[in-house]
Amino acid sequence: MSSRFFSALNDDGDTVQVRFRRAELEIEEMTAQAERDERILAFVDETGFAQAQPNRSAWTHVGKCHKIDANKGKRLNVIGAMLSTGDLFSVAMWKTTNSLLFTGFLGLLMNYVGKPLTVILDNASFHKGKAVQPLLKVLAQKGLTLYFLTPYSPELNRIEKYWHKVKYELMGFKTRNVKTLEEDVCKILDGFGTDYVMTFC
Repeated sequence: MSSRFFSALNDDGDTVQVRFRRAELEIEEMTAQAERDERILAFVDETGFAQAQPNRSAWTHVGKCHKIDANKGKRLNVIGAMLSTGDLFSVAMWKTTNSLLFTGFLGLLMNYVGKPLTVILDNASFHKGKAVQPLLKVLAQKGLTLYFLTPYSPELNRIEKYWHKVKYELMGFKTRNVKTLEEDVCKILDGFGTDYVMTFC
């Protein structure tokens, strides 16, 4: 990222770099509070899985298929929460994520955790939709706090690293149909913390 980008001013007069560092420190403090069992922390993000594997660099003969056909097919979307308890809570669906589905996920997550919860997330438009503001207020009354990351800071959301690991390391490189894609993705998600370990640090 260029120094020119980092020196750009935001509406409040801070540089992007200053806002990034402030968010980094605030997340460090929230993480320390979670380690002291003062709060439950959740890093939340959405991702999608296509029947074709993500592109990888490789050499092959012109006009030849390197290893598998790149038939995209349907997309399986997942909303996930990496929790400070060491758990992964996720929902997979063959639908495009929108504000109502996202708010429903937060409600399920609150029931799963059973305690006041701070959710760290990005500024996607469907995280803040006007139609779901009344629902978010209800969840806030039950102990939900939303912490929106500063723009251009995906590295501050720890579940982003997990999604990358799933797509490029844990998913075997092969052609899938709807059934096998759902089976493979759900197997990895269900195996988080046992078959597939990623430390919360």
